Amino acid sequence: MRELTRIIPPRARSRRGLALTVSLGGLGGALVVGQAWLLATAISGAFLGEAGLHEVAPYLLGFAGAAALRAAATGSQELLAQAHSGAVRLAVRDHLFRRLLALGPRFASSERTGELANTLAGGVDALDPYLAQYLPQAYLAALVPLLVLAAVLWADPLSALVLLLTFPLIPLFMWLIGEAAREQTRRQWVTLSRLAARFLDALQGLATLRALGRAGDEADAIARAGERHRAVTMGVLRLAFVSALVLEALATLGTAVVAVEVGLRLLYARIGFREALFVLVLAPEFYRPLRALGAAFHAGMAGKEAAARIAEVLEAEGPLAAPAVLDAEAPASPAPSPAAPVPAILFEGVRFRYGPAREPALDGLTLALPKGATVALLGPSGSGKTTAARLLLRFLEPDHGSITVDGAPLAALAPEEWRRRVAFVPQRPRLFHGSLRENVLFARPGASPAELERAASRARLHAVVRELPRGWETPVGEGGERLSGGQAQRVALARAYLKDAPVLVLDEPTAHLDPGSEAEVVEAMDGLRRGRTVLLVAHRLATVARVDRVALLDRGRIVEEGPPAELAATGHAYPRLLAAWEGAR
Repeated sequence: MRELTRIIPPRARSRRGLALTVSLGGLGGALVVGQAWLLATAISGAFLGEAGLHEVAPYLLGFAGAAALRAAATGSQELLAQAHSGAVRLAVRDHLFRRLLALGPRFASSERTGELANTLAGGVDALDPYLAQYLPQAYLAALVPLLVLAAVLWADPLSALVLLLTFPLIPLFMWLIGEAAREQTRRQWVTLSRLAARFLDALQGLATLRALGRAGDEADAIARAGERHRAVTMGVLRLAFVSALVLEALATLGTAVVAVEVGLRLLYARIGFREALFVLVLAPEFYRPLRALGAAFHAGMAGKEAAARIAEVLEAEGPLAAPAVLDAEAPASPAPSPAAPVPAILFEGVRFRYGPAREPALDGLTLALPKGATVALLGPSGSGKTTAARLLLRFLEPDHGSITVDGAPLAALAPEEWRRRVAFVPQRPRLFHGSLRENVLFARPGASPAELERAASRARLHAVVRELPRGWETPVGEGGERLSGGQAQRVALARAYLKDAPVLVLDEPTAHLDPGSEAEVVEAMDGLRRGRTVLLVAHRLATVARVDRVALLDRGRIVEEGPPAELAATGHAYPRLLAAWEGAR
């Protein structure tokens, strides 16, 4: 249960479903004892007491009724176990997904997408055998043998002693086999996760593989990874078959010992026939829960390995340290009105590093974003421009210093509330498999058709809509495969227009565009920036030609700041940067 406690959210930690499942299993065990006594009494009366049918009929009817109740209890137990497992897995998947959202892009970018997807889907599904089979059976393996042992002790203390002495052999061998199976099961889960990650990476990079002529090599690598997973899986199956054989042999041996001692004592009239038959019928039932636990053991081990990986993600130290940021299950704050005020933003003494051994990405950054102004961050790669944008989006939190919005600490705002006030246009917009309409409406699903058309017009997206074979309903493909870089960027601008947020973050939106597409995107951005507080991360001259202020970063510090015209006349680094851009053109 320790693994489940680590991954199940507190609101879903009710043990009522498990308790009911185990109770129904215990009821089934009690009914087995009753059936055995009724059957032994009926047979003893008929063959030794020469009782007629009318005399043993009550016992036979009682036996049939107990059998019907046992079948109902067993069926209800399985249904309840599946329902409990489904509810817990739904809660775990929701909790895991919320945690991944709370950890943000930085954590996701440090992991392999396919491995995370396998954890979110296959890993959570692997909990089903553990929850529905192994866990209830672990309780029943302790409860039902105790019921049977108590009944045998009442009927024949010597047979109860024999059962008690043979009982520890099965748990002992289960533990020995489990120690060997644990490492194999862990390797199976690791190889499956790596195979899933490798396969997804190959699919996402298929165009590059084909262009470089390496598709065949990648296919061979995936085949080798699949073969490793097959070999490990066969090793797990071999252990499962061996353990099943050993447990069956031990259960059979224990039943045989009881049968021999009961038979010898019955031969010498040291035990009554009814009691002897009662013990012989119950002896296999004493070992049955342990055999069932052994059968569910390997599936349970796979679930435990999956739970361990899920716990790693849930307990990962995310880049967002503030409790409000990590509380992804807190109720969302009300969305701001469309007329939310345009704020002034201030970075003050902000420091941030990506790891203890790394140089600071930002080292005492102090930068003002005046209300309604556009401030461009320039500088060489690695100077901290994108880090500043991620801090403003709250994908990261400062190590030192503060960011304030109209004088109030940004960290005091709930992340979701703040992000509703921010529109983001990245270098490479993320487009999803779906229609062009769905991809634009992703920014505000409740937008009206008129608002969608207006946003498309302002983002210069109408020309793209007319060129596509099915217009707005054209599937754009995973990652926007059917769109050019300029077209995808205009989709991102349309999203920003549709969101109509008072704060805008532009992270090198023209970095990968040709001059023609760049000019169209810059023109669309000019309209988008009006009346908003804008942080623009730029590498190209065209995108900073009409900004209000420019800040040059170098090694996480601002070396020059001011209006573009003023810096061009009086600055040192900025004129050289302009000259380099002009030379490149």
